[in-house]
Amino acid sequence: MKEEDVCIATDWEYDRDFIKALTGSLFSRGLSMLVVRPENLADILGRVRRNELVFRFLFDRASDTSPEFIPLQKHLREKGTRIIDPIDRIRWASDKATLHLEFLTAGIPTPYTLILPPVHEADEITLSVSDLAHLGRPFVIKPANTTGGGTGVVDGAETLQDVLFARKEFRHDKYLLQERIIPDEREGRRFWFRAFYVFGKVVCTWWNEETHLYADMTDDEKEAFPISDLEEIVFQIASVSGLSFFSSEIARRRDGGWVVVDYVNESCDMRFQSRHRDGVPDAVIAQIIDILVHLFQGRSER
Repeated sequence: MKEEDVCIATDWEYDRDFIKALTGSLFSRGLSMLVVRPENLADILGRVRRNELVFRFLFDRASDTSPEFIPLQKHLREKGTRIIDPIDRIRWASDKATLHLEFLTAGIPTPYTLILPPVHEADEITLSVSDLAHLGRPFVIKPANTTGGGTGVVDGAETLQDVLFARKEFRHDKYLLQERIIPDEREGRRFWFRAFYVFGKVVCTWWNEETHLYADMTDDEKEAFPISDLEEIVFQIASVSGLSFFSSEIARRRDGGWVVVDYVNESCDMRFQSRHRDGVPDAVIAQIIDILVHLFQGRSER
């Protein structure tokens, strides 16, 4: 049986630049790897099943969106391959309603939230005057399990009618109603961050929730605006979610308190900002790749 160091499973065309950079770094460190895409999945899966091929690591960026990759993860897991991240854990952590309750138990700060059942379970709902008062106006409506690019999110809801209309889009999904967070602002910066958790390391960037654009944090900004409390929250999220690689959106309120706004993005967008205006800063991706390569070399622990 041939053993390779790393298998990367991908089904997204915009992953190519990231994977090219990652594979280049792996090769430069003397590590072997293979990229599995939809077009070669059947061949690689067949070789794994026949015990012709195995990997030390599977970096799986496909199974959550393309179920045909799940058997590859299953068979490699049975052979002792380390999976990043197991599909059952990803599915559990992608449920915002479940995570919200887990966060409350763990003491992780969240927006004021009401959780509604799917339409097929409860077609009619009521909201009290007190509920609406706590949510404020406008408030945010989010499906619990339908994710990606703000799908199904209503950012400026005002009334019960908005809720009734929105939750019919994904009738089998739970919905979250959340207060709209207004971040602190200082020296031209909105204190809204996207924090990447990568195997025990936290990499933070500025994130503008209005423009959906990133900005790298300079060394001077890191000194002027300490974010150790934010990093500690990310470690708590990692402990609750059980994931090894994810991102979260976290804002600082005007009163100085932190709040986790978007709980877990379990499949991180790794498009380079130099090629995509709304991509991740190149330096941040370089940091993430370095952490991953050290892991694949066996020098990092979960």
